[in-house]
Amino acid sequence: MTEVLSRRALNRATLARQFLLERAARPVPEVVSHLVGLQAQTPHTWYTGLWTRIAGFRPEDAADLLVDRGLVRIALMRSTIHLVTAADALALRPLAQPVLDRDLFRNFTHGRDMRGLDVAAVVAAGRELLAEKPRTNKELGALLHRTWSDRAPAALAYAIRCQVPLVQVPPRGLWGRSGPIAHTSVETWLGASVTDRPSASDMVLRYLAAFGPATVKDVQTWSGLTRLREVVEELPLIRFAGEEGQELFDLPDALRPDEDTPAPVRFLYDFDNLLLSYADRRRVVTDDVRAQNYDPHGPVPQFFLVDGVTAGDWKVSRTKDVTVLEVRPFQRLSTEDEVEKEGRALLDFLAPEATKHEVRFVR
Repeated sequence: MTEVLSRRALNRATLARQFLLERAARPVPEVVSHLVGLQAQTPHTWYTGLWTRIAGFRPEDAADLLVDRGLVRIALMRSTIHLVTAADALALRPLAQPVLDRDLFRNFTHGRDMRGLDVAAVVAAGRELLAEKPRTNKELGALLHRTWSDRAPAALAYAIRCQVPLVQVPPRGLWGRSGPIAHTSVETWLGASVTDRPSASDMVLRYLAAFGPATVKDVQTWSGLTRLREVVEELPLIRFAGEEGQELFDLPDALRPDEDTPAPVRFLYDFDNLLLSYADRRRVVTDDVRAQNYDPHGPVPQFFLVDGVTAGDWKVSRTKDVTVLEVRPFQRLSTEDEVEKEGRALLDFLAPEATKHEVRFVR
């Protein structure tokens, strides 16, 4: 008979593998590799994702690796920018190509400009321009438009974004700094080409190591890929059933703590993959989130976890001397002291230079 895993058991397994039950005492590249990257289209919020998972994490621990090219920010899963190791940029980028193709050729804004276009010629020209120096999309599109004047410059730049493995180069993404959103090819930046032997099986195994147990739909939601059941079925995995009877897959030796294992307060960032990598997010996301009716066009909320699930949202405001963490619980908390303690640690990380820190609970 198939063992049934409760939603709470799934929660604890996920938190353990995400280093959210206990912070990892591991180097940044090792953690980023285990997590199969962090979604990182914002320049800086993902640093909080590393702080909440790594003991003693300092911003320079990741920023220095971006400069040294040990870490890169590149479009991968779900066609979104991820922070990954250089090795994973080369290994995972070919697997994401079907997602990027779909994004380009079915794109409402740019898809029509691809019709009848010699995309291969555009890509070749784009590679040459990016090999000269990193360029912004506006600059790249304008240069390509000189040859393909009947196409929108933004569409030409988007074609390069989806067809060429592009790295967002520093200073964009460096802690406390900013810069233009400029790209170059992964070959130019890393001096190596993407693998010609991408492994979907390896990708699924790594997903389960960081996010499992999970359904096939969960893997597809995280990756943006379709038709992965055949890949999953061929792997040496064990199977469980969820509370609603859904089929769950997992690695035989993966962490599956007791469902009563205590879960500490944790602050997540706006695009934390913990919230984005499941077809069924209920192992972490409560009904209270949906009840907030967040503006889909407004700022993406940042949540904090109590007992392993979303218990409220948070934001930081700053004046000249005071940095304030506003914590807005969805329900009355019995753990305010724990939330405040973790919140003050978060402020120490985000604003060590501030003369004063405050944690305010907004009812």
